[in-house]
Amino acid sequence: MSTESGSLDFQEEQEKSEGITVQPDLIHPTDKDGDLLAKDVRPAAERQLVRQLDIRLMPTIIVIFIMNYIDRSAVTSARLQGLTQDLHLTEVQYSTVLAVLCASYVPAQIPSNMSDRIGKILNRISRALQELAFRSAVIYGGLLISNAFGNGAISIFIGILAIFILPDYPHNTRWLTPAQLRLAQVRLAEDAGEADEDAAGESAFVGLKLALKDPKVGIFAIMNCSQLLGLGFINFFPTDPVRPPWIFATIVCAVNAWSADRTGERFFHHCWPWWGVLVAYIIGASTTSIGARYFAMFLMAAGYSGFALTAVWVANAIPRPPAKRSAAIGIVNGIGNIGNLYALQSVWSPDYHPSMFIGIASLTFSTILAFVIRCILVHENKQLERDETEDPKGARRERIEEAARLEGLTFEEALERKRGFRYLY
Repeated sequence: MSTESGSLDFQEEQEKSEGITVQPDLIHPTDKDGDLLAKDVRPAAERQLVRQLDIRLMPTIIVIFIMNYIDRSAVTSARLQGLTQDLHLTEVQYSTVLAVLCASYVPAQIPSNMSDRIGKILNRISRALQELAFRSAVIYGGLLISNAFGNGAISIFIGILAIFILPDYPHNTRWLTPAQLRLAQVRLAEDAGEADEDAAGESAFVGLKLALKDPKVGIFAIMNCSQLLGLGFINFFPTDPVRPPWIFATIVCAVNAWSADRTGERFFHHCWPWWGVLVAYIIGASTTSIGARYFAMFLMAAGYSGFALTAVWVANAIPRPPAKRSAAIGIVNGIGNIGNLYALQSVWSPDYHPSMFIGIASLTFSTILAFVIRCILVHENKQLERDETEDPKGARRERIEEAARLEGLTFEEALERKRGFRYLY
């Protein structure tokens, strides 16, 4: 019996003794599945793997996002068709309807994201620096395009179908070969120099506790809340006249994310779209010219290009352990959507000047918080440099050991590569 198979047998026996059911087809790929890691075949194999994942996963996720946001924008579209008149709703009552809509999904953000299904899929398709931002932007492109249209029940069908189409982890994706599963895991390990998996004891609730203790998570959450408050114009945008601005926003979103991937820069790519919204608010508050305000609508719509990178930056800033990353994304999403609740006041129609002033203040505050995050990450990168002389311990050491096993490296070689990891800011 080989050492590898012996260790797996011991692992199975240990897990059985702890009451864990072991499924042989879900065991991590072994060393014999490393055929695609050879230097002469890996580049082509990696391109084929990413293409295969893209073709299967990206269209599904895009459709989910489109249907989700079409459903969410249906109320505002119905308002244009006479909803408030037909139901005899006052402006306050209409705002309450929108608030109830948002309040129903805000509390569910954290527990639903702790499973990190979409986050896991994105990270398994992509590498943080080279691919993640652009693919996230493509997905959010579905969000932006959906704002140009106004729809329901088909969303339920698509959601159920996605359960069977979308995988969780490389080691239980049945439509990839064992060698491809191994390659997918190696790609993830190379991101942060650690295996992208939780060590023993790192449950979802442990990840939640770790995320709550990390000051970056709280700052990200408040920044996202302020950002969505500043982008609250979305709740009162009309539908048909603004299709060109949303198409423009989708293009800007993709180009901005592509640039973020190429450069590895996060702060500026995240914030500059907000600054365009600030200009748009100033225009809107200064003139009633139809042409000027229509131009401002393009700047407003493009502001969502920054929002599209929020989850990406959180994942870059808190990459490991996965349980902590999952909880962090959930917290940032959940608290961030409270900003949508604050932004639901329509009592200042038709000029919305107070709303614009609030938006200016909110996006300015968001920029300050984003700069604070940047400074924290710069400081943590310097701390990583100082810590490179120390040997890792505990769960962090386990993930580096697993990365070494997956890539066929010694622990010392994997540790040396880990020492080159830096946060993106």
